[in-house]
Amino acid sequence: MNPKRVLIVDDESGFTRLLKLTLQKTGAFIVREENDGTQAWLTAREFEPDIIFLDVVMPKIDGGDVAQQIRSDPKLDGVPIIFLTAIVSAKEGGQEIGGYPFLAKPVTVEAIVNAIREHTNKEG
Repeated sequence: MNPKRVLIVDDESGFTRLLKLTLQKTGAFIVREENDGTQAWLTAREFEPDIIFLDVVMPKIDGGDVAQQIRSDPKLDGVPIIFLTAIVSAKEGGQEIGGYPFLAKPVTVEAIVNAIREHTNKEG
């Protein structure tokens, strides 16, 4: 089985690095991290991910604008986007932000893996 290609876009490099190492250790994922939201769309075009985890609040550009850039690209418009956020908790109701599913920070690796499986419709 081919490993899933996962793009993590978050300005917190410690978070993306730890998540990348943890996911890759399973052997089921190839992970790219991008810590500059303004580069996220270009990174996604080059990397061609199966799924994108996208921080909502970042300097220079917010996750909503990045998601809009990605959705407007025919090469990427079908790639699932999951927002990561510390500003909304799962308990606050609703399962989406701006029409996208989200995971509340702090997020567990188990939650990330479950989201990958759910939104890529494949075993991971």
